[in-house]
Formats: sequence, C-alpha cells, structure tokens
Amino acid sequence: MQNVMPGTGLGPGAQAAAGLTDVSYSTNTANALIHLYRAEVGKMTAYRQRLDMTTNWSVVTTAGLASFALGDVNNSHATFLFAMFMNYFFLRLEARRFRTYEIAHHRVRIMERFFYPAMLGDRVDPGWHQLLLAELSKPRSPMSRADALGWRLNRNYLWIYAAVLAAWFAKLDLAQPKGWVLEFPAAFSLADIGNFPGWLVFTLVGGFYAHLIALAARAARTYPLEEG
Repeated sequence: MQNVMPGTGLGPGAQAAAGLTDVSYSTNTANALIHLYRAEVGKMTAYRQRLDMTTNWSVVTTAGLASFALGDVNNSHATFLFAMFMNYFFLRLEARRFRTYEIAHHRVRIMERFFYPAMLGDRVDPGWHQLLLAELSKPRSPMSRADALGWRLNRNYLWIYAAVLAAWFAKLDLAQPKGWVLEFPAAFSLADIGNFPGWLVFTLVGGFYAHLIALAARAARTYPLEEG
C-alpha cells in the first residue's frame, strides 16, 4: 500500500495543474490552523520522547540480562531467550506508540505541504482541506501494525536482537570446556532447557528471527516512511 498525498507530485491532485488556484484565509482560519499545527508538533515531540524511552528500556534490560547470564558459567542460557521475549514486548509497545506518532506526523505534513506554501503565496490544490478534515474527523494511523513493527525493527530493534543472538551463542560456547569441538547434530544439545530438547529451542529461535526479518523487509516495501 502506497500512502501518497495529493498534490505532492505523485497523486492525482498534482496532475490537475489547471485546477490549482491561490487560496486565501481569514484571520480566524489562519490562527486556528496555526494553533493546530503547534499542537500536532507538540504531540509529535512528546511521542518522540516516548519512543526513545521504550528503546532505552530495551537496551537497559538487554544489558542487565546479558551481564547476569555471562557473569557466571552456572547461569542458564535461557536468560537470553527471556531477553528476546522482553524485547518483543518493548517492540510491540513502541510500535503502538509509533502509530499514534504517525497520526500527528501525517497531519503536520499535510499542513506543511499545503497551508504554509499557500500562506507564502504558492499555488496549491484548494481541495487539500478535505484531506485534513478527513484526518480530524476519523483519526487513524496511516500505517498498519505490521508496518509499525517493521519500521521500529529497522530503526533500532534488529541491532538489539543481533546483539542478543550473538551473546546467546557466546554463552553456549563459554559453557563448554576448552578444546571442545563443534559437531552436529550433537551440538544441538547445548541449547537444552530442562525437558525441552536443544533442536526444538534452535528451531523456535530461528523461526522467531525469520519472522522479525520478514516484518522489517515488508515494512520497507509497503510504507515509504519519510523519517522516524
């Protein structure tokens, strides 16, 4: 799904050049739109801070769990599996916040592309008000949940998950005596957790990481985000 905004050179609004006219605003209308713009920018700033806060939680939690797991050879490698679960919780929380952030971001971009150019004497599509009214009457994020997950993965969480995976492999290796030689399929037993066989643990982790990579790749194709 391509989220193309009319009048940007990509949609039908930009193709109807003959229909473009100068747009004039009353003082009350201009003031109302300016206050709306300031409110939406303020909302974006607040949610930007909340997004950074969630990422910080993820980094701190990952560092703490990794320090615990690697600090003692007797500590279970399952700690890193718990870190993967916690990071997914933070990722979903951040994706929900990101969708709300994108609602305000979308409104701000509408006004920046149409209202302010018109105020500065540029010629814009006079029907752009309907686009803003639609956003105000039925607030909705321009991106799906899957796209939000994928974009936060692209921005931050794939790096965090890569660090967790590398630390998990290091933990499995450090738990073995010196001179140990990696041989398959016996090596799968390194990931045994209680009654759960190691091959099943490796399969679940591999499937989980494949799911994350698929989400990140899909988001890059389906939602051409400008920034975030």
